[in-house]
Amino acid sequence: MSNRFDVISIFPEYFAPLELSLIGKAKSAGLISIGIHDLRAQTSDVHGSVDDTPYGGGAGMVMSAEPWGKAIDEVVATNPSEIHELIVLTPAGEKFTQKLANELVNSKHLIFACGRYEGIDSRVTDFYKTMPNFKVREVSIGDYVLNGGEVATLVIMEAIIRLIPGVIGNPLSLDEESHTLADEAGTLVEYPNYTKPQEWRGLKVPEVLLSGNHALIAEYRKEQALIRTRNLGK
Repeated sequence: MSNRFDVISIFPEYFAPLELSLIGKAKSAGLISIGIHDLRAQTSDVHGSVDDTPYGGGAGMVMSAEPWGKAIDEVVATNPSEIHELIVLTPAGEKFTQKLANELVNSKHLIFACGRYEGIDSRVTDFYKTMPNFKVREVSIGDYVLNGGEVATLVIMEAIIRLIPGVIGNPLSLDEESHTLADEAGTLVEYPNYTKPQEWRGLKVPEVLLSGNHALIAEYRKEQALIRTRNLGK
């Protein structure tokens, strides 16, 4: 059974890039299925309103619970007994990491809730946390604020989908990537890479990479990965 991804947003057209490149090919090959759902389709007024003023006052608007409840229920109706993992994108969520991507790739059904404005009425997450066939995670991709969850969803989906067997042409390439490499100190970012020509604009490829000595090359690459990791944030 292929991994299933459903995305709920007021801007479904935002997800056209999912038809491109490796993700588009994986979808065509049946490795994954992707459903994009317009939240406004769950509204009943002529304006397709999905938000209202916040209780307690404050700036901005809050996305109403009812359209979200209807949208999520409709998505899961095709297979109600399955375990559904609801990912709610919010700056207040847990930080998305490669470790979390490795966990989520094992989920057969992921539902992404792309909030906007001041976020989604908190009762949506509270309600689905009580449902026995739901896992709910609030997730952030970094310590900054975006206009909505669409960009974050694209980032998370790409990080997960590329881990699915058959999506990446050479699966061994996944073993030597940033945040996958590791030593005693923890995960490392990837070492620098080079290709032909040997000299470009006066800059030469490090001699060790031309030596053919695989032990020396491995030692050099680990050293460079350690240096890069230590220099992060400096």
